[in-house]
Amino acid sequence: MFALLHSLAMFVIDFFKSPRRLEAENLFLRHQLSIALRRAPSRLRLRGSDRALLVWMTRLWPSLLGAAQVVQPETILRWHRAGFTAFWRWKSRKQAGRPKIDRELRDLIRQMSKENPKWGASRVHGELLVLGFEVAQSTVSKYMVRGRSPSQGWKTFFRNHAQAIAAIDLFVVPTLTFERLFAVLVLGHDRRQLLWFEVTRHPTAEWLARQITEAFPWASAPAYLVRDNDRAYGHAFRSRVRAMGIRDRPISPGSPWQNPYLERLIGTVRRECCWSSARRTCGKFFLLMRPITMRSARTWRCAKTRL
Repeated sequence: MFALLHSLAMFVIDFFKSPRRLEAENLFLRHQLSIALRRAPSRLRLRGSDRALLVWMTRLWPSLLGAAQVVQPETILRWHRAGFTAFWRWKSRKQAGRPKIDRELRDLIRQMSKENPKWGASRVHGELLVLGFEVAQSTVSKYMVRGRSPSQGWKTFFRNHAQAIAAIDLFVVPTLTFERLFAVLVLGHDRRQLLWFEVTRHPTAEWLARQITEAFPWASAPAYLVRDNDRAYGHAFRSRVRAMGIRDRPISPGSPWQNPYLERLIGTVRRECCWSSARRTCGKFFLLMRPITMRSARTWRCAKTRL
């Protein structure tokens, strides 16, 4: 702790030194560092305060990553990700999960789904409510027997209706101060084309409804919209989707593989630009990835609709 306070004090004192004095002092310190690294072990043991100071300085001045000598730049980024994970794990430590249901009810759900293979989770859930069992539909879907459905599968649905399907999803962008930014992506399945993206701190159903309107102007809405079961897609969002003539298709709980194309795009975005400025870097990334810009794409869709 004393070393950290000493470093901060020296940083403040440097503001009152002349530029030539700072350049000479930096050269002298770099030479001493190179001498010390020659005789240092292959792996140095750093304290927690040392790691915190390195992470704080590299997040304020990203160009300092290239000047790292004691550790690799990837190691500093890994420390920041570990700190973000530890912070939110500590903040949500008192939250309890959903309690398990009785074994007799689980056996009844499995028996009903096995004896009625054409029944979905909604039908089994309705029958249980008639019998007097208060249970959520997501819980019923969790304990149903996983068998092959007699109807067409999810993959077949994607292949048959790719031209009329779009997908929407939210993902988290961590910041330096352990806060969260939420980015929304809208992707067309026909040519895997990114249609819209936006970043916010507080995603609400009204905000998502505005984004879906911006993504599909001038009667260019698709026939189906694939999304997950996030609570952010509230009544306002569902009403807007219904008013635009889009058929809402939420995926099964805990099944991100049912939205594969958008999940792959989110993984690419996280690897490429989540550790820089979210809005500026992601905007440059998307414009480079697409052959046309957002404005020209919107103009093209408007002209196509008028024709």
